[in-house]
Amino acid sequence: MTTLIVPALRAEARGAAHPSGIACVCGATTLADRPDATVVRHGDTVAKAHAPDTDPAELNLRLAVADHPALAGVLLRPLRPAAAALDDRLVTFWPHGTPVDPDHPEDAPWEAVGALLARLHCTPAHELPPALPPMRGPLKAAGAVARLRASAPDHRAARPILDAWRTLPPWARDEAPYTHASTLCHGDLHLGQLVRHPADSDDSADSDAWTLIDVDDLGIGDPAWDLARPAAWFACGLLSAEDWTRFLGAYQRTGGAKELSVPDPWPALDVPARALTVQTAALAVAKATDAGRALDEVEESVIDACARMASVPPQFEDEPAK
Repeated sequence: MTTLIVPALRAEARGAAHPSGIACVCGATTLADRPDATVVRHGDTVAKAHAPDTDPAELNLRLAVADHPALAGVLLRPLRPAAAALDDRLVTFWPHGTPVDPDHPEDAPWEAVGALLARLHCTPAHELPPALPPMRGPLKAAGAVARLRASAPDHRAARPILDAWRTLPPWARDEAPYTHASTLCHGDLHLGQLVRHPADSDDSADSDAWTLIDVDDLGIGDPAWDLARPAAWFACGLLSAEDWTRFLGAYQRTGGAKELSVPDPWPALDVPARALTVQTAALAVAKATDAGRALDEVEESVIDACARMASVPPQFEDEPAK
């Protein structure tokens, strides 16, 4: 269902796309309409209304990172340097890019993703705004578990998911800080956070044509978290060994974090990959319960992974690899 903010957001996008008085024939499209984000496109301009509880100072710091010349070609640069207020929401404006085709996952640019993450993680500290907030990855994982507990506490899959969650160290459950982490991280890496820009670029394999989007979770944290979702998919059998090798190899060749650029990076990846597995499973069960549907085969495989995790302690129980 279209929310009340969509018409106002479309008007904002139109104003950003066209100078005053210029006739418009391009129309608007709603790209996403969720409680945590509403996104519309007008021509080559995209307007995003962020979650109602978004902190304006933190969002503007994240925008400053995306707008920094040192990260040109890594993060999509905003069209405006600061968020605008629209009712109780903050709105940001971006150029339109072409996303990864969800109907052809075999064409996913895994090398480009790995290279972009390595460049992001290697950003020098002096290039970052002071007081950049923490990466929100653990917070999102904890939010997924809270949603499971609220929506489906008695679901048959809740117990193995929560058992796996309890094996994780406090920092991965957003119950304690990891103050030694000092790397710029995306915080919510998946293929939907990648667009080709300019949108009319012909070569989808060209790593220079792809950029990362969505700064909501950007911040200082453990670089392994950004590799954790592909790692979790690989561990669950949802990502092929070939694609995992393409992704990790590109990350290491581009000079990613030292603890992840060794022959066996799994000790550093283990806890974040487990946390992302729990997050994925918890959201799957909550969404399926809310929709009144059965779990599909992919969702069942992630839940099975949680059941296995609960019986095998993580490699680092107290903190991420230093």
